[in-house]
Amino acid sequence: MSGPAVTAEGAPAPLQPRPQPTAEKPADAAAWLAVAAGTLGALMATLDVSIVNSSLPTIQGEIGASGTEGTWIATAYLVAEIIIITLSGWLERLLGLRTLLLVASALFTLFSMMCGFSTTLTMMIIGRVGQGFTGGALIPTAMTIVATRLPRAQQPIGNALFGATALLGPVVGPVLGGWLTENVSWHYAFFLNLPVGIALATLLLVAIPHQKANLGLIREADWLGILGLALGLGGLTVVLEEGEREQWFSSDLIVMLTGVSIFGLALLAAGQVFARKPVIKLKLLLDRQFGSVVAMVTVVGMVIYGTSYVIPQFLSSIAGYNSLQSGQVVMLSGIPVMLMMPVTPWLIRNVDIRASVCFGLSVLALSAWLETDITPLSDGKDFVDSQLLRGMGTVFCMMFLNQAAIRSVPREEAGDASGLYNAARNLGGSFALAGIAVIQDQRLWLHARRMEESLNANSLAVQDYVRAQGAGVLRSIEANIQIQALAMTYADMFWMMSVGIMFVIPLVLFLRPLPKNAPLATGH
Repeated sequence: MSGPAVTAEGAPAPLQPRPQPTAEKPADAAAWLAVAAGTLGALMATLDVSIVNSSLPTIQGEIGASGTEGTWIATAYLVAEIIIITLSGWLERLLGLRTLLLVASALFTLFSMMCGFSTTLTMMIIGRVGQGFTGGALIPTAMTIVATRLPRAQQPIGNALFGATALLGPVVGPVLGGWLTENVSWHYAFFLNLPVGIALATLLLVAIPHQKANLGLIREADWLGILGLALGLGGLTVVLEEGEREQWFSSDLIVMLTGVSIFGLALLAAGQVFARKPVIKLKLLLDRQFGSVVAMVTVVGMVIYGTSYVIPQFLSSIAGYNSLQSGQVVMLSGIPVMLMMPVTPWLIRNVDIRASVCFGLSVLALSAWLETDITPLSDGKDFVDSQLLRGMGTVFCMMFLNQAAIRSVPREEAGDASGLYNAARNLGGSFALAGIAVIQDQRLWLHARRMEESLNANSLAVQDYVRAQGAGVLRSIEANIQIQALAMTYADMFWMMSVGIMFVIPLVLFLRPLPKNAPLATGH
């Protein structure tokens, strides 16, 4: 063992202090303004996913759309958003962060105005597609701002703000849209984005520095994958939406669109082989944990977006609720989100991810199962317990699954994993909305025919009812059958959601525990 160091004169040298790790400098005001801009943009984009849900009956009536056609107003946004989310990382490198966000927010505002002025279903759908394409870029880039502008010690605060917008947007949207519809006009659910867009552009100009565009990346883009993504997902969604109404493969349109979907998916697969940097790295799905996370978040997306659509429709068509009342019921699921958000960073660091996700999925399944006993006499108070449980389950699922998705892959692929994760969540919502249209048509017909078959014209009870009601009794019976069948159809949808969640719960066994007391992972 060596002795203490000495000077040239033989005296002991003074002990040198050990080098201390350099403390990260706290974020300045400009950084927090940048985080506020990213959060505001993400809130605007997630809010508009569901802001029309409680107003759909009113909007459908004014633009001449049927109930099944009305699902396109929500689905068009989601499908377009899925495509752009996966491209956001490449677009950020191509244009620079500030330029991308300025272009996206400006176009999002313009397409919002188009939706607000819509007088036909076609005009509305074009506006919603434009909203989705531009709004989708605002969501993952918010995570980029948190990861790049805040020191690690302050990133949990930024992540909590972003998480609050991602979870609250879909539940605040229906009540805000409902309030505007009842007190002003449904058009202002879209016009609201004009002042928000101006505020967002101001924050972006002040807080985020300009970056030079790298237009050379256009040559390196995975154009096969980009085209395949648009054709494959777009065609598949149209097939699911219109298949029932067009009698499936007896329709030339459905046959053609099925071919377009297959061709698009083939192009996407070709991009995986030939592109130097594929638009979506599907090979990440081969990772046991990441593949499980994507499967679970797809189902969770189906439940989140599906219930925020179905509940307002049930309350409007059966319970006689107006848009505001329906939105208030949907917003109940946001209460647990707001209460739990301050403690989620602590939960992520200290609670086993498998226990948390298993608990969250079980609570989501229970919340959907509680809604399977709805009847034509059910109203908003029958959804209170299930909505509060749904909010709690969503927090435990989404916050932990987001961390698991980023930590499942190498750090340099975190951005691709985040894009695929967010696309899977929205894809689940798109499938849910498309499936709702199919299920509603099929199950409504089935339940109505079964009830009609159970009414025997020779039954004394039926004859007594006919005599007591007098003229118009047949119309009355038919109306009652339709209401009963519709209530049973909505109950079937909740049952399917509950069973779907139960199927993916075993996948939590493939998750690996998150590092204890580690900083939250971030991706874009």
